Amino acid sequence: MQLKQIIPLFFSVSSADLVSKYVGESEKLVKQLFAMARDKKPSIIFIDEIDSLASKRSDGEQDNTRRIKTEFLVQMQGVGKNTRGVLTLGATNCPWDLDPAIRRRFVKRIYIPLPEKEARRSMFKIHVGDTPNQMTEQDYEILAEKTPLYSGSDISAVVQDALMEPVRTMQIATHFKKHKDPQSDDKNDYIWLPCSPADPQGKEMTLLNIPDEEQVKVRAERLKLEHFLRVLATSKPSVGKEDIQRHIDWTNEFGQEG
Repeated sequence: MQLKQIIPLFFSVSSADLVSKYVGESEKLVKQLFAMARDKKPSIIFIDEIDSLASKRSDGEQDNTRRIKTEFLVQMQGVGKNTRGVLTLGATNCPWDLDPAIRRRFVKRIYIPLPEKEARRSMFKIHVGDTPNQMTEQDYEILAEKTPLYSGSDISAVVQDALMEPVRTMQIATHFKKHKDPQSDDKNDYIWLPCSPADPQGKEMTLLNIPDEEQVKVRAERLKLEHFLRVLATSKPSVGKEDIQRHIDWTNEFGQEG
């Protein structure tokens, strides 16, 4: 006898998807979302940046904002609302801004810390992917060592910047030399490559001086550690130590480690 695999339906929404300028429409959207999830259960509702939808209630907030929060609370865990088979997930960078009632309805409040050294090394390799490179395992180890406090998005940005380094080299080059086109079988096909001023074959010129009818290509360099080190020399992580400490303090009081 084979057991049938059940794959839950995944609903991914943000606050912008649930907030409407028309009176009563936002509450209706929240109600429909949970109704669909119950109808198609097992299902998962993932709400990104949930703090913008369910921040702390105050006396001075607008009535429509309060109604959205109330409807959300009722749908998550209200009288007569069966949540069996429906899992609600929320993501936020500011958990301290959540309304206490919302916080209580999330049974698990898990803090996902910044990637550690081993994770950062793997992220660099994933983002580099199939890009032609001269990177070694030791090079990735050096990058992981030099990027403490870097988030996944920070690492992605560093890789994207490093990929542009050969292009920047061409833009600021002051000397170019003619070279046989390695991608052509015709012996008469040549391309211009940036080179050092000390290169005897080099000709003093900028990228704009190369005739339009002639080809110019980026230096035939594969991605290497040097490119990353140039980027890291001016790059800074987007997360500060004070931010991390605030998350840790909140986790110690209300949550748990991921």
